[in-house]
Formats: sequence, C-alpha cells, structure tokens
Amino acid sequence: MEKPLSPRESGQFVAERSRDVFVDEDGVKRVAQMIYELRDSEEFTASGWKMMNPLAPSPDSDEAINWVFVTDTMNFSFWPEREEEQCEVLCRGNTYRGYMSLCAAVTRAMDEGVPITNPTYFSQISEAELAKVLRSDSGTPMPMLRERHQALTEAGRVLAEHGGSFRKFMSHCENDAEKMVKYIVENIPSYRDEATYEGKRISFYKRAQILVADFWGIMEARGEGHIPNLDYLTMFADYRVPQGLVHLGALRYSDALMETLKKGELLSSGERRELEIRGCSIWCVERIRQHLWKLVEERDGKSCHINSALIDFYLWPYAKKHHSEMAHIPIHHTRCIYY
Repeated sequence: MEKPLSPRESGQFVAERSRDVFVDEDGVKRVAQMIYELRDSEEFTASGWKMMNPLAPSPDSDEAINWVFVTDTMNFSFWPEREEEQCEVLCRGNTYRGYMSLCAAVTRAMDEGVPITNPTYFSQISEAELAKVLRSDSGTPMPMLRERHQALTEAGRVLAEHGGSFRKFMSHCENDAEKMVKYIVENIPSYRDEATYEGKRISFYKRAQILVADFWGIMEARGEGHIPNLDYLTMFADYRVPQGLVHLGALRYSDALMETLKKGELLSSGERRELEIRGCSIWCVERIRQHLWKLVEERDGKSCHINSALIDFYLWPYAKKHHSEMAHIPIHHTRCIYY
C-alpha cells in the first residue's frame, strides 16, 4: 500500500479538492494580523505549557513525561450526546469537563495512589480498574471506555518493548519532530490517523503530533527542549478548532454542510465531509502561518518563531473561551479514537 501524504500535504490536497469546506484568504489574513499583534505574548511561548496543563505533575519529574503519554493516548471523543449531559470529574476542589476531565481523572488517580503513569501498570490495567480511574462525578460516564482501555494497554505494551518509559521510547528519534511523529505512528496503532480521500491515502496524525508538541513543551520547561524542526508539525485537526476558524472567518462551510451539522447529524470517521473539515482546517492554519511569517519578516525584519502547533495552542483555548459567542456555529460530531 502506498504511504499516506504527510498531514501538511494532506491538508493542501484536501483543500484543493474540497466541495463543502473552503479556506477564506481574507479571513486567513485577518487572523494572521490578530496573531501578529499578540506575537510577543506568553501565549506563544513554550512556558505556556504548564499554564495550559495545570493538572500535570511538575515538568521536572519524569512522571510528567509519562502523564503526558497516558493523557494523550486517551485524548479523544469527549463531546456529550446532549450539551446538558456532560461527564464531570472533581479533582483538587475543581470540576472539569471535556479533555480536562481526562486530565483530572488521571491526576485524581495519582493522588489516590494508583500508579497510572507507570507503563508496567497501565499496560496490564483491567477495563474495570480503568473505569474506576475515569469515573464521572456526574450521571454521564466518559465515552468510549473500551476504546480508551484498548489504546492505553496496547501503548503500554509498546513502551515495555522500547525501554519501559515514554522518554526512552522517544530517545530513538534523535530529537527530530518528523522522526518522532513517524515513530509513534509506526509503533502504536491507535495513533495511526489515516484515511483515503479522492483515491489518495492521507494522514492527519492529530494525537501523534500533540504528543510530540506536549513532549517538547515538557522538555522545554525542563530546559531540555531543543527540537530544531518543530515547524514540521501542523495544527491538530479536531472538532473545536474548526469551529473557531469558522467563527473567525478563515474557514467557510457550504450551506448544505452547515444545515447537516445544525441538525446534529453524526459524520462517520473517514467520510468525505469529515475529512474536508479536518484537512481544510490544517491548510487554513498553514495559510495563517505563512501570512504571519510574511508580516513578521516585512514589518519586524526577522524570522517568526510561531509555528502551526503554537497557533493551534492559541486557537483551541480561544474557541473554548468564546464558546457562547460561537454557539450558533455547530461543531461536527464524529465518534472515533483519532480526536
């Protein structure tokens, strides 16, 4: 079978053929200008990692590196069937929802003495034990328990075969972001986020790329974060950032697609419209990055340090923060292990 296009190539390939999702160049330029004005803020530095991951162990502990691996391996499909029925996890006096409910559940388990970040333990954890770790404090359980259990135990067994820790696993990749993404995808099946679009094999590798970005964030916070080609990463194609891009006018849906999403119709993983939303989101952020780099070069006379991953790290919380303002823009719903 032919190798899939890289996530960046896939984004461009999809955007050039998309029938229901479109990158709007005027909107792209407006977002680039918005980010340009924020270019020196802490939001666009690695030091923002701890700020974005308040429940993580201290970055200077090796436990933090395995914590990232555990949470990223189960980082998929948190949207509720109904908005008022959300999985909620109480940890250290606060209640968390969505992806943060997973982080809270893992940290709560650590506080309770469960060795959930130890690969020897989580490679053999039973589904019932994981259900207790991920238990909800509301009436709504976390979705896809069986799939999370399979992904976590499978990934734990892979770590056991590659030195026994996530750090040792990554040591095979020579501090190279491209090699890291490829190594993760080759060795851990649940990270293999690939599909076929218009007869071409494509890839998005959302979770693999987040795992590399989080590993970089932790290592940077430890003063060990030199990964020279981090610009290899694209944005992380999920369901929250596309909504933000539509709200900002950089991405546009056809009337037919908008109507489908407003009705709450599920899109299956790998179907054309779902791939167009994800692929065009990647290419949209690439275009934002290209315009931003040009602005910085022309106006500041220097090269820009803000890559696509950092733009995503800005857009995801932005979409969460402005949730009520963009409530009229539906997110697409796809139940799968890839995002």
